[in-house]
Amino acid sequence: MANFWSTNNVEPKRNFRFQVQLGGTDAPILWWAKTVTIPAYDVSEVEHNYLDNKFYFPGRVSWNEVSMTLVDPISVDAVTQTNKILEDMGYIVKKDETSKKTMSKKNAAATDGPLPAVVISVLNAEGVAIEVWTLNNAFLKSAKFGDLDYSSDDLRTVEMTVRYDWAQCNTKGNTEAPNTKDNFFEKS
Repeated sequence: MANFWSTNNVEPKRNFRFQVQLGGTDAPILWWAKTVTIPAYDVSEVEHNYLDNKFYFPGRVSWNEVSMTLVDPISVDAVTQTNKILEDMGYIVKKDETSKKTMSKKNAAATDGPLPAVVISVLNAEGVAIEVWTLNNAFLKSAKFGDLDYSSDDLRTVEMTVRYDWAQCNTKGNTEAPNTKDNFFEKS
């Protein structure tokens, strides 16, 4: 393995080279995505006491929420699109007590639903996706539409939190990726 610092033909991944797609790889790229967290997971542990010793075993994998910050442009209104995701999940404003419809996992995470998959792509210098994360059974958990402030020139943002059941990572062209056969890492 070549030493990264002494080789001029090796390039690190950069934080500003990414794109986000809500709805799978066929969905339009959110050019107004400002930040996004990469999927992360925790593995629980199970403790077993035997005589005067403690032994630990890996437990369940729990995937952490993904948060993203979107700039709110006028021509592609991020507030309207975020509210549409909520409505497509099954939420309706209650006009009276006869409104019985409510949200469900079936509506929120359906393959033809508002977020059939969230795709986060890490790009190289040529703009080619070298690491593609797909969040499966994703649904919108929270949205915050920013703060207005007369003393600020900042762009207005929408902060979203997405919950999902599991993620897949496809590392394209990365020869250093682990050689695994499961559905977590997919090597191309």
